[in-house]
Amino acid sequence: MKAYSLMQWRQPAAFREVEVPEPGPGEVLLKVGGAGLCHSDLHLMDWEAGTLDYRLPFTLGHENAGWVEKTGAGVTGLRAGDPVLVAGHWGCGRCHRCRQGMENYCERQGQMPYAGGGLGRDGGLAPYLLVPSSRLLVPLEGLDPRQAAPLADAALTSYHAIKRSLPLLGAGSTAVIIGVGGLGQMGVQVLHALTGARVVAVDTSPRKLEIARRDGADEAVLADAAVERVRELTHGRGAELVVDMVGTEGTLQLAAGMARTLGHLTVVGLGGGTLPVGFFRVPYECSVATTYWGSIPELMEVVALAEAGRIRTQVELVPLEHVADAYRRLRAGAIEGRAVATPNG
Repeated sequence: MKAYSLMQWRQPAAFREVEVPEPGPGEVLLKVGGAGLCHSDLHLMDWEAGTLDYRLPFTLGHENAGWVEKTGAGVTGLRAGDPVLVAGHWGCGRCHRCRQGMENYCERQGQMPYAGGGLGRDGGLAPYLLVPSSRLLVPLEGLDPRQAAPLADAALTSYHAIKRSLPLLGAGSTAVIIGVGGLGQMGVQVLHALTGARVVAVDTSPRKLEIARRDGADEAVLADAAVERVRELTHGRGAELVVDMVGTEGTLQLAAGMARTLGHLTVVGLGGGTLPVGFFRVPYECSVATTYWGSIPELMEVVALAEAGRIRTQVELVPLEHVADAYRRLRAGAIEGRAVATPNG
């Protein structure tokens, strides 16, 4: 089968021919329905050799959903044809955090040359995906895997980043999402679904701001006017929560300018920026944190929200043979929502 794979660091990925895997004990072979194309894939292609201890080549695609094709010995509770969503981060499965479902914060991660399918191990940009354990699969009830794939990252990452701040986000509070692309659009929806906060979307693209309004943002503001507008809306106090989905120097400065005393400033984006933290640098007792993906229990909560119609994905379905062009458009900012490859039509 053809698989779209990272062959060399600092080079675009390319197709290669690989064998369809055969599931061993405890493993599950999936027929891939949808594989989301993420900015993180572009970072992988751009990073220098040695940045990550991943062994090349491997198939890209860490945001995956599909149907059970075959199970290995010892797997129970799954049948051929069952629709499932794949948890994107694969930990050791044995440490304290993994046993709590927090594979995204696996205590043995530094000892493993991969972080999941599409991240050091073969991912979903191929007709079939081998998942090492059924614990990494979440059932889909009434959701098409092609539409559901972005729940595994774009929705889960946003949900996890916001969930830690829910106690701050009652009626009368303000939450800001900086960058309303694939992740940010899901973040707006999660805030609208779960909180009483006024939701402010910030971006440089008027079109993305239009989409954010449709998704539930109360205010949609161009980046160059964002600090002044948030200060105006909050009577000078700033926002209880600012989530930076971009993470560049410029967006981090925006975030610090909009945060408030005793608030949360959460950095999700991998833009490479830094935020100096010190006296007079950020508001008093403002918690500054980075977050990474989310837990498997949280992924189940995200799926429940989607099944209830409280959040929804906006996807552009792309045939597998067209993924290189889709990545080019993603890099140019020309994708609305999430591009999802459909290796099996």
